[in-house]
Parts: sequence; structure tokens; C-alpha cells
Amino acid sequence: MTTNLVLVVVVGVLFAAGVYLLLERSLTRVLVGVILIGNGVNTLFLVASGPAGRAPIVGLNDVDDMSDPLPQAMVLTAIVITLGVTAFLLAMAYRAWQLNGHDDVQDDVEDAAIRRRAERDEVSSSYDDSAGGTMDEEGADEPSGEGEPAAVGPEGERR
Repeated sequence: MTTNLVLVVVVGVLFAAGVYLLLERSLTRVLVGVILIGNGVNTLFLVASGPAGRAPIVGLNDVDDMSDPLPQAMVLTAIVITLGVTAFLLAMAYRAWQLNGHDDVQDDVEDAAIRRRAERDEVSSSYDDSAGGTMDEEGADEPSGEGEPAAVGPEGERR
């Protein structure tokens, strides 16, 4: 089986441009990136399906000359999924435009606060140490020896 090198390069370019656009802050660019990746997937399915053949109808054509119908069905499914994601992203971008006047995704305020606390190595003001320690992998407190949970500080040391 020979593959068309031009189509393989087209698939690579579509994926590369789509991933680049997905990393942008603008929802419009993210939408274009999703569409490019969807088209890249469709082209990849058609490249991987092999050469074109006759219609896959048993009895009408020889089995060796028939094309595989599975990649075509997968392309149709990918088209429907891409259309649904496109409609969702269009609705999100339109709503963001209505509310903010732009479609840029902003940083989350809580994420920025957590990042600042982690850089300063601080504990959150909502941290409650009165629970008696931290949980282990099974979800149970580690016993301290006399049947009660061990008190563990915010840094993981036992008290």
C-alpha cells in the first residue's frame, strides 16, 4: 500500500496549526483550532483507509476490489462530534462577548491566589487543623498508638 505524502503533510500541518490555536486565550481562535484538528482527523482517517476501491456491496463487486466502509463511518462520526463541539464553543464565545465585550479567557482568581500562596509556602486561611491529621491512602487516619488518630501538622510532621 502506498500513501500519499502530500496528504500526510496536510494532516501534520492541520494538527500543528490546530494545537497552536488551541493554546491561545481567545475562544474564537480555540474554535478555529478545534475545527482544524477535526479536519486533520478526518483526513488522517481517509489516508489510513488505503486506496479507493469499488462500493462495498457483497455480490456486486469482488471482495479484493472493495473499499473499507469503516473509515468512512468513522469520518462521519468525527464530523458530527466536531459539529457539536463547534456549536458549543460558538455559544460560549457569543456569551462571553455579550457579558464582557471580548472572548478572551481570563485567569481564575482562586488559581492565582493558590499559586501565590504556594510560592510563599503559606497555608490557606480556610485550612482546618482541628480534624486531627491527614488521611492516608485508604482514607483512615494513622493511629498514634493509643487508639486515637495522630495529630499531624500542615507540613506532615507528627505532633
